[in-house]
Amino acid sequence: MAAPEPARQAPPAHEVPPAHEVPPAYEAPRPETEAAERLTSSVTDASVGQAFTMLANTVLSNSPRTLEDLVQDMLRPMLKGWLDENLPPLVERLVRAEIERVARGR
Repeated sequence: MAAPEPARQAPPAHEVPPAHEVPPAYEAPRPETEAAERLTSSVTDASVGQAFTMLANTVLSNSPRTLEDLVQDMLRPMLKGWLDENLPPLVERLVRAEIERVARGR
């Protein structure tokens, strides 16, 4: 009588499958299930897309500035306010600490 074959076990969860078996991090929805899972209609998608296109064309046509330029302009007043409020006491505290360190002869 032959011994029964041991049952195959799945590999432990901590083992990584070979590269050709690793699923991609993100898979686009399959066309057959996409329609059932969509939250908006194609008319809404087109309308929203058109609105964003108009916004992009308006911003870019008025001034060919990059997003970096726009963010920099928005942050400049905030940074100026923070520096005006916090820089003088910060520098004063650091200068006093350095004067005390030098006066003690370190």
